[in-house]
Amino acid sequence: MSKVPVGAFIATATTPPEQVGPLARQVEDLGFGEVWVAEDCFYYGGFTSAGLALQSTTAITVGLGIISSMTRHPAMAAMEIATLARVHPGRFLAGIGHGVPAWTDQMGLTPRSPLTALNECVTSIRRLLSGETVADEGRQFTFRDVSLAFLPDTEVPLLTGVLGSKSLRLSGRIADGTVLSVLAGTKYIEYALEHIRGGMTEAGRSSHLLPTYALFSANKDSKAARAAVRPLLAFYLEAVGPRNALTGAFGYNDHLAELLSEGGTDRLVREMPEEWIDELAVAGSPDQVGERIEQLLKAGATSVVLSPVNPESAAEELELVAKSVLPALGR
Repeated sequence: MSKVPVGAFIATATTPPEQVGPLARQVEDLGFGEVWVAEDCFYYGGFTSAGLALQSTTAITVGLGIISSMTRHPAMAAMEIATLARVHPGRFLAGIGHGVPAWTDQMGLTPRSPLTALNECVTSIRRLLSGETVADEGRQFTFRDVSLAFLPDTEVPLLTGVLGSKSLRLSGRIADGTVLSVLAGTKYIEYALEHIRGGMTEAGRSSHLLPTYALFSANKDSKAARAAVRPLLAFYLEAVGPRNALTGAFGYNDHLAELLSEGGTDRLVREMPEEWIDELAVAGSPDQVGERIEQLLKAGATSVVLSPVNPESAAEELELVAKSVLPALGR
C-alpha cells in the first residue's frame, strides 16, 4: 500500500505543546502520510515538537517546516537534526528558511544577506550530517573544527521554505525539497518549479520534494466550509501584501491592493472573489477537497499538507477527509 500524499499540519498558534504528540498520533491513525510541525516564534519549539510527534507515532513521516537559518547556529541545528534522524531513521524531514523578518528583527538576528545565510546554513548542515569536520569562516557563520559525535544512520532530506525566485533557484541547487507556503496554488507551484528546476540543473540534481501547505476546511455543506476559510485566507493575504509571488502568479495583486487599501482584512473577508478560495485554499465538500488535492498534486506538489482553519472542528474535518478522500489517493 503506497503512502498517501496528504499530510496534516499541527497549528502553532492554537496547539499547546502537550497536545502535539496526541494530535500526531491521531493524524497517523487516520491514515495520513505525513504530519507537519513548525517553529513560529514564540509558540511551541520546532525540534522539540518534531520529537514529540516522532515519539508518539510509529511510521508516519514527520516534517519540520520550517526553522529560521538565523535562530540557531547551523552546527546546533545539525546536532538536533542528527539526534531526531538517528532515533527515528527515515521518518524526519527538516525544513529551513530565511525566517519571518519581524521575528528575527525582534531578536537582533536579521541577516546581512538572507540568501547567503540560507546557503551557508543548509550546506554546512549537510556536510556535518555526512560526517565532515567543518572549518569555515563564512560571511554569516563561523565553524572552527566542528564535527558531530553522533551521526544519523540514513541520509536526512534537507528542505527549504522560501518564496521568491532567487531563493527558489537556490533551493533547487542546495536542497532536497522546498516547503511551499499556504496560498501556493497551482500556478504558483508551476512558477516555483520553473525556478527550482533551474537550480537543480546547475547542481546536477534529479529529484526534489515539494510538500505544499494549504488552508483547509471540509464540510458536507460546501458553503459552510468555504465560508469558514475566508477569515484566515484574508489574514494571510493581508500578511503577504499586494505585491507577492503567491497571488501574483494568478494576476490577483492589483485587485488585492485595491481591497486592502479600501477596507483591509474586513473587506477582504466580505468581498474576495470565490475564485480566490478555489485557487488559494482547499475548502468545500469532500468531493471538492479531493478534486483540489488532485489538482495540486498534478501541478507538481509531492504532498498536500492540510492546515485546518478551525481548531474546534479540525479533528472532525480531518476524519471526514480520511474516510471520504484518502481512499482514492493511495490507501
